Amino acid sequence: MDFKLTDEQQAVADLAAQILGDASTHEALRAIERADGPRHDPALWSALAAAGLLGIALPEAHGGAGLGLVELGCLLTAAGKTAAAVPLLETLGFSASVIADLAPEALAGEWLPKVVAGEAVLTAAWHEELGDPSDPSTTAVGSGDDVRLTGTKVCVPAGLLADAAVVVAAGEGGPGLYLVETSAAGVTRTELDTTAKTPDALLELADAPARTIAVGADAVARALDLSVAAQCAFLLGTCEGALALTAQYTIDRKQFGQPIASFQAVGHRAADAYIDTEAIRLTTWQALWRLSAGMPASEEVAIAKFWASFGGQRVVHAGVHLHGGVGVDRDYPLHRFFVAAKQAELQLGGATPSLLRLGRLIAESA
Repeated sequence: MDFKLTDEQQAVADLAAQILGDASTHEALRAIERADGPRHDPALWSALAAAGLLGIALPEAHGGAGLGLVELGCLLTAAGKTAAAVPLLETLGFSASVIADLAPEALAGEWLPKVVAGEAVLTAAWHEELGDPSDPSTTAVGSGDDVRLTGTKVCVPAGLLADAAVVVAAGEGGPGLYLVETSAAGVTRTELDTTAKTPDALLELADAPARTIAVGADAVARALDLSVAAQCAFLLGTCEGALALTAQYTIDRKQFGQPIASFQAVGHRAADAYIDTEAIRLTTWQALWRLSAGMPASEEVAIAKFWASFGGQRVVHAGVHLHGGVGVDRDYPLHRFFVAAKQAELQLGGATPSLLRLGRLIAESA
């Protein structure tokens, strides 16, 4: 099989790498992280909008480029590889792609042009203290554009920055997806203290007004698949970034007059990290391609999430191991990839929940 990107997809990847890489240098990120306020680069967000990248996979009718999820994956991979301080995964992967795929035209027409123009940050609120994200205890009363939500969502990524959130809640028709403006009455956001200094929030909803995106278990499952596949693309970039740093360090670092890359044990550990990264790459592109083509993809998404969670941890741990003490120094860039990989591993289910989900899917199809 040919897993190479098309010329158009490669052009998206190259443009994203250039813009994100130029703005997300170690020095620039360190300045953002040491400043007061959330880890966010508004100038880079505006540059991405000006280049048309925020609308790369959104419909042309709403100002986007009308490309697919693979192109979105190229953008998110570049964001992960540069540890960029912008909410690309949250806005595009967790939210805008779900709205474009499932929401009524009126709702999509109101919010997607704002995303394309860089005028809105979106996120998704999946997690509660206990339970499956697709089986929420948060409740929805009403229908259409007249819905009220009550419940608490934890670990909402970019929750402090978001203008609106896609919320999973249980209503009369079963679980559903609803859009809540974070400035609305009945919505309370509490800042969470994270190791990566990401702008995450606790979201409390008390009879908060919301609009319906879609209702039903199938819609929620589709949204979860879209979100997880997008996250796998971001984790692929995280592993690529960690692996590139590790490769260069083991070439430059010398012991006994020789680069440590020439030592057999070092070479084996680095080779294992490379193989894990390639496993993440192949399973991620398979999942994104099937979703983009409208094919059944839940099993492929679960497989990709397992490799992104399990393999991703092996890659970043190998990076820290091969760097020695430098690997845990916050004045060195490797820590960003390590923390991002751990945070993304747990978001939307780690390796074990992904295997359990895959097992259920296989049993149901048998």
